[in-house]
Amino acid sequence: MVSLAPFPQIDESKLNAFMGKAVSDMGAAMHAALVVIGDKLGLYRAMADSEWLTPAQLAAKTNTSERYVREWLNANAASEYVMYDPAAGTYRLPPEQAFALTVQDLPGAFHIISSCFKDEPKITQAFRTGEGVGWHEHDANLFFGTERFFRPNYENHLIASWLPSLEGVAEKLKRGALVADVGCGHGASTMLMAKAFPKSMFFGFDYHSGSIEHARHIAGRDGLLDQIKFEVASSKSYPANGGYDLVTFFDCLHDMGDPVGAAAHVFSSLKPDGTWMIVEPFAHDKPEANHNPVGRIYYSASTMICTPASLAQEVGAALGAQAGEDRIRNVVTKAGFTRFRRAAETPFNLIFEARP
Repeated sequence: MVSLAPFPQIDESKLNAFMGKAVSDMGAAMHAALVVIGDKLGLYRAMADSEWLTPAQLAAKTNTSERYVREWLNANAASEYVMYDPAAGTYRLPPEQAFALTVQDLPGAFHIISSCFKDEPKITQAFRTGEGVGWHEHDANLFFGTERFFRPNYENHLIASWLPSLEGVAEKLKRGALVADVGCGHGASTMLMAKAFPKSMFFGFDYHSGSIEHARHIAGRDGLLDQIKFEVASSKSYPANGGYDLVTFFDCLHDMGDPVGAAAHVFSSLKPDGTWMIVEPFAHDKPEANHNPVGRIYYSASTMICTPASLAQEVGAALGAQAGEDRIRNVVTKAGFTRFRRAAETPFNLIFEARP
């Protein structure tokens, strides 16, 4: 029989503080499923006018069961997503929460979280074997949740500040440029740029055929297929099409198995005066500097999604979602780029400019 070493002396106040934090995390984890349900059933959208409602009134508006809705509302009140008036027995979605949950598409993040729980058995096994789990092997909620969660950030910053922060790029796009959006997923970033710069031509590339099919559907719906071509291609094999004025990577370089190889292909596909824009999750270079609420999200997502995706590919560099500026610079310069700088940043992203 193996004997276990005795526990060191327990500080009861520290133990209680940790248990309080764990209880809070349990509530957040359980409530995440309710956010997904509320999003799918239109419960938040039905409350977006911030009027007070009884559970029966909300159920009637959404064609759902009053008993389930009542329990859901109380969970949201306990989580401070909705307000409760005990005297009237009514509930209200405050305008700030309504904006985040129905306009800013915050529920997209919770769809990503739901996919992580569904994919947990695959990741647990990957811990044992060291093998990867490809992006295409994840639950479909990941693909749709990623688009919904990232799109508002791109809408707020891409055209207004990120592209203007690059030397001469916005002017080229206005005149008419050739652009490759690599790792485009559902094409949200590609279509935002195309709508803003109608004289430019865009190519969206992604190895995931399902995402490309969805992007083509949305582009067709929005009348953009004459300006955008979506094609299935990897970051190391997309066609150069005579050379691009701009190549963009949105939140995907760290997911690639061979980021240096991908960077070298970008180098070869750019015009001599072309620009590579790299958008990455915000990260400091030292892990301890990322031990904060944003880093907590990114390291967790990296464990479940980004690192397994890289390990499923050739080389398997596994930069992770908290790679930091120094590691990105090292990738870029190894590929032959001579100019690299941080062009812009937000609390969630770093935007880099690389030039030959």
